[in-house]
Amino acid sequence: MHFLALAVLFSVAVSLWLKQAPAWRLDLAQMVLWNYATASVLCLVLLHPHIDRRTLASLPWPLVLALGLVLPGLFVIMGRAVQTAGIVRADIAQRLSLMLSLVAAFTLFGQAVDRWQLAALALGLLAMLGMLARPTARAREPGAALWLLAVWAGYALVDILLKLLALRGADFGAVLQSSFVLAFGCMLAALLVRAARGRRPDLRSLGGGVVLGLLNFANIDLYIRAHQSLSHNPAVVFAGMNLGVVALSTLLGMAWLREPTSRVNRAGVVLAGLAIVVLTRAAA
Repeated sequence: MHFLALAVLFSVAVSLWLKQAPAWRLDLAQMVLWNYATASVLCLVLLHPHIDRRTLASLPWPLVLALGLVLPGLFVIMGRAVQTAGIVRADIAQRLSLMLSLVAAFTLFGQAVDRWQLAALALGLLAMLGMLARPTARAREPGAALWLLAVWAGYALVDILLKLLALRGADFGAVLQSSFVLAFGCMLAALLVRAARGRRPDLRSLGGGVVLGLLNFANIDLYIRAHQSLSHNPAVVFAGMNLGVVALSTLLGMAWLREPTSRVNRAGVVLAGLAIVVLTRAAA
């Protein structure tokens, strides 16, 4: 469970960094580009992936290509969701992808349902409802619902792709390296098109992207390791990651960012903690 706990910490760190980006005038697309350049270098230096003909030929390329396309697109989608729907609603849409992930665990991956998992799911649903009750309401913006829907479906898709890669037994380092290079290539092509229209790169966003890459690499690395260490309990990883991030983000918002909270919000935090305890019991 320690891989899962560390993955939660770094996931929250990524979210906090993305939330600060607009205030520091960081360009999201450029940050995503340099994020994957940094993650690719870290993968090469720290994991020493075996990149040879045999390894590359054995990779499940449809899954790797899908991951390389989805990962950078999700960063951009999340940014648009934050702009149109606000950070609160965008974060909630991201974490509600848990519902689709759990459905995949019980159907696609054939995991049996037991009473502990059902209890954790019930507590988690109550916790999500409690956290949805915010002190203030945000006005709706045009297109917000579509961006939120894309966030919801996109993060569930990443969960499923990571699990499928783990089940295929593909070389861990080679999969990460290939995905990061593909993601970098996708964003580079998009930014070259934008540069042709007059939008130039800046050093500030480059630095922000390097920091994002450090945090994101740790998050993805630890999350995949959590899936590998709990390969027979994908629902534990799916639920623990989502509920853990929501709970920790809410606590940081209350204690550090001084965000206003209601009694219902605080009750949701407590229920999320209980759900994670039950999930830990289910994984034992």
